[in-house]
Amino acid sequence: MSSRTDFERTRSAALECQKCSLCESRLNVVFGEGDLSSPILFVGEAPGAQEDLQSRPFVGRSGKLLERLIFEALGLNRGDVYITNVVKCRPPENRLPKPDEVRSCSGYLKDQLNFISPFLVISLGSLATKVFMGRDVQITKCHGEIVQSELALVMPIFHPAYALRRGRVAQDAIRNDLIGAKGYLQEIGVWNFE
Repeated sequence: MSSRTDFERTRSAALECQKCSLCESRLNVVFGEGDLSSPILFVGEAPGAQEDLQSRPFVGRSGKLLERLIFEALGLNRGDVYITNVVKCRPPENRLPKPDEVRSCSGYLKDQLNFISPFLVISLGSLATKVFMGRDVQITKCHGEIVQSELALVMPIFHPAYALRRGRVAQDAIRNDLIGAKGYLQEIGVWNFE
């Protein structure tokens, strides 16, 4: 994907998408938002109820936590990074997306990756990490590690919703992992926020 026009074409296609049954229950498509030139791309699993209502990723309680941790660890505001999900429509009852739903949205995610071309993808939780790694992972064992996948350079971290349930230890782990991501990007000379 080479131009902003191509990116907008992909976004428009996603907004009209009917590739899977999620189109029947969604209120809105949640494509993603943020700085298209950010060296960091955050990828979650799927929109929740608030995201479906507002057509924006990570705006509920877990989104507020993610925003706070991005600011505390990276010194950045939400608009300084790009945030999206593997699946662009809310699964009913906030269940995990099914494999066919992930496949249906995979082209949109690949187009986002190609256009934004981040130096580092931060995968939020096990499902997003599985999409990038191509296999099941134990997020408790691999969070904070930087791994080259077929699609991108990826750092898995805990999903903010998990951190809300698990409390301070999980939130501290996310913060520390994000500090590690910043250090890595500074080390390779692509941190452009100072």
